[in-house]
Amino acid sequence: MSVEFEVWPEAVELGRLFAAQGYELSLVGGPVRDMLLHRRSHDLDFCTSARPEQFEPILRHWGRDGFWDMGRKFGTLGAMRRREDGTEVQAEITTYRSDTYDSDSRKPEVDYGDSLDGDLSRRDFTVNAMALRVPELEFMDPFGGAADLAKGLLRTPVDPYQSFEDDPLRMMRAVRFVAQLGFRIEAGTAEAISDMVERIGIVSAERVRDELVKLMLSDRPREGVEALVDSGLADIVLPEVPALSLEIDEHHRHKDVFEHSLEVLDRAVKLETGPDGPVPAPDTVLRLAALLHDIGKPRTRRYEPGGKVSFHHHDAVGAKMTRKRLKALHFDRRTIDDVSELVNMHLRFHGYVDEPWTDSAVRRYVKDSGHLYERLNRLTRADATTQNKRKAMQFSAAMDEMEQRVRELKEREDFEAIRPDVNGNEIIEILGIKPGPLVGKAYKHMLEYRLDNGPVEHETAVAELHRWFGEQQNR
Repeated sequence: MSVEFEVWPEAVELGRLFAAQGYELSLVGGPVRDMLLHRRSHDLDFCTSARPEQFEPILRHWGRDGFWDMGRKFGTLGAMRRREDGTEVQAEITTYRSDTYDSDSRKPEVDYGDSLDGDLSRRDFTVNAMALRVPELEFMDPFGGAADLAKGLLRTPVDPYQSFEDDPLRMMRAVRFVAQLGFRIEAGTAEAISDMVERIGIVSAERVRDELVKLMLSDRPREGVEALVDSGLADIVLPEVPALSLEIDEHHRHKDVFEHSLEVLDRAVKLETGPDGPVPAPDTVLRLAALLHDIGKPRTRRYEPGGKVSFHHHDAVGAKMTRKRLKALHFDRRTIDDVSELVNMHLRFHGYVDEPWTDSAVRRYVKDSGHLYERLNRLTRADATTQNKRKAMQFSAAMDEMEQRVRELKEREDFEAIRPDVNGNEIIEILGIKPGPLVGKAYKHMLEYRLDNGPVEHETAVAELHRWFGEQQNR
């Protein structure tokens, strides 16, 4: 087929440098796919007939602004050049490979290959098994990747069972590309994934996590999650999510909680902000919390008199489940804490609709949510999926009102540093007591007093401290 490319000049220049030394060089994989999709690729990936020790001097000469060799044992070296306008062009070059795999190993044995076609045959999908020889700009497509790209189809260049046996992570990459590119998985490839899902268990948690994060941060996370569940992979890597399809939501007895969670994810994505806003898109924490916020329902489902179904405390149970799953996937501690806390607090606002809070309750909400305040509000809004327009308007209006009250309170009070009007040292001095547990109890009481009453005069705070201390003495 006829193909037109807009190729970065740096790629052609590198091709000439390699050709001058008698080596083949081809732009390969994602950058070629993105050029066919008319997308600008930020990084340039190449493969070459030269070994790392042979092409290292060429790459160092070209990449005058940076060089790295962390992938040397895999035959990969990288370099960076900065254009006059500040644009950074990064290139990674890998020697042709023909990897061999041990069925019980998580990683391939790296063997060098001797041909471009052989290198392309070991790649995950045909849409990534295309190459552009440079500097001659000869398009190479031995497995029909361009045709599959036009159809939006994900297919392995070799037998899918062999491909996934060699590298099970390719199954996760398939569902990730559904989310990133909007493609569908070819029937034979999808069948192989379903038959081989247990193989994903041999892949390290970190590699699975990285694919999941890329899926969640894509333009179509819902489609990716659906593919993850439909393939059976979610039963292994995120089993709490497919379990939701068996549940019923308390607000609408026939509403599938899995579908509800996907809708919440969609709505949360739409509530993310631009780069200067409080929740810049794409946000890993908000998206994970939206997907996982109801995973506590299977364990808390109870059938009540009259045919009703309840899920009491599913927020707290779900938070514990979320923490356990994210730990198993080796997420960092901050992400684990933040996502779990959002799941724990996702019902906190609901009482406001029926009975607006006191200023004290508003302060507590802001203090308890802390740096998650903006994310929590967006998760709360996203979770309001009722089809009843009147209820939806009431909920939205209540949320608007609460946020406005927070803005007004922040103008009068320092919400970023809510603390008692007397500190620990002052408590010791005022009460004439020694450091110990009683000081901590007094501090906690004065913090509660501050949340209930807002900032007060120092004399008022001292009087309250003495009143509380007197009660403690009389017990």
